[in-house]
Amino acid sequence: MIHIHEEAARCLLCADAPCSKACKNSDPARAIRAVRFGNEAIARQWVAQADEAELEAAEKACIHYDRPIRIREMVKALPETPGQAGGDGHVMPGSNRASLPSLSIEFCGIRCENPFFLASSAVCTNYEMVARAFEAGWAGVFYKTICLQEIKEVSPRFDAVYDNGNHGDFYGFRNMEQLSENPVEMDFDILKRLKQNYPTKVVVASIMGQKEEDWIELAKMAEAAGCDAVELNFSCPQMRLAGMGSDVGQDPELVTFYTAFVKRSVKIPVIPKMTPNIAHISQPALGAYFAGANAISAINTIKSVTLGDGSDVNGCQTGSGYSGRAVKPIALRHILAMAKNPIMKNIQYSGIGGIETWRDALEFIQLGCCNVQVCTSVMQYGYRIIDDMILGLQNYMAERGVDNLADLVGELLPKFYLPHDLDRDTIVYPKIDREKCIGCGRCYTSCSDGGHQAISFGEDRQPRVNGAKCVGCLLCRLVCPSGAISPAKRVQKKA
Repeated sequence: MIHIHEEAARCLLCADAPCSKACKNSDPARAIRAVRFGNEAIARQWVAQADEAELEAAEKACIHYDRPIRIREMVKALPETPGQAGGDGHVMPGSNRASLPSLSIEFCGIRCENPFFLASSAVCTNYEMVARAFEAGWAGVFYKTICLQEIKEVSPRFDAVYDNGNHGDFYGFRNMEQLSENPVEMDFDILKRLKQNYPTKVVVASIMGQKEEDWIELAKMAEAAGCDAVELNFSCPQMRLAGMGSDVGQDPELVTFYTAFVKRSVKIPVIPKMTPNIAHISQPALGAYFAGANAISAINTIKSVTLGDGSDVNGCQTGSGYSGRAVKPIALRHILAMAKNPIMKNIQYSGIGGIETWRDALEFIQLGCCNVQVCTSVMQYGYRIIDDMILGLQNYMAERGVDNLADLVGELLPKFYLPHDLDRDTIVYPKIDREKCIGCGRCYTSCSDGGHQAISFGEDRQPRVNGAKCVGCLLCRLVCPSGAISPAKRVQKKA
């Protein structure tokens, strides 16, 4: 049986996909994209009306550089969608969409049609880009940071970290991009037109000053342009001028002062953006909180070094910001630190860092974020990923019977404890599904060389767990490529 996720990961996610162009009654590219971005449960609806001949034509049209995606096998392996099937048992396109829960939520007193925003970055640098994103379904934009200083970018300014040399699909992304290169007046005119032409969308100006007067002037210009809120970029890790970006975000006193200056100058919500390049993010965040910030954005990119081919600038290297799905656990850790701070009450969060699917977004929401900002995955895959983010989150809420997105905000926070408060008197042993086990021995190798030598592996190529040696770390479950190892029932440790 084909593994649909592995096959979907091979798909190139073509623009104007040839496989779908070869079909009259189906959209296999859309179905594959649904699998790729966490919506395998509803992927069948885009190929429900396709017959064998049409799917064969789609497969022949595939332009993969290695071998065509096995579209016919993927379609056969797609799960049915309970409760949304047509008379033939297949999901009908668009069925029950109107009955799915609304994703609307309030952020800083502003109604957002959904929690998905573009992050201040290269994905939102002009009117046309943001307009296309709004048309696609994004609820709002944190526009690329505006400053009063002249910005000159380097070339090239991006690098990536790939998995097994699989170019086109990177898990880590490094950028040396700074702020908007547009004249200040041009950017604020763009924001004004965006708000006028898309009144239901949320338009946030991201700004950065070098001194008090800069912050105040830019914030007032944002308010005059009709922006819904202003984000204070205290966190860009690669500014060439001192006293800007993460130089400010690492100094709680400066964060407090600049936030207070802006709060006194404008009436729209003020949202400081925190840097992760600090040991305790709550220190500057507390400064922003006491200065009256309405919400906090976190995180910006992480200072890093990559040495990929062509990553130098005219023979020179530098450290710069790291993003992509590799940074999500770090971003979640910083959100958790702020959300669990007992002092910081009644402040909202906008989560950023490694968000690629609706499940990623959900994790930020469950740790306390009212919305999320997305950058790197848009740079990889385009604005179109909003479709799967919206549908995935709506279907998740429908399955759980949740009507209001706000009910999910922070719901996992009570489950987080300090390490010394965790249960250390019980154990969970691994359970091996013999039907799924393919006898590769990965669990044996990892347990032998990186665990507690609790798995034996004989000539029959069947792993066996020695309960006397097993400590329940479940490393074996993590390395098993076939998903054959799962946790057993939690039991008391033996004396």
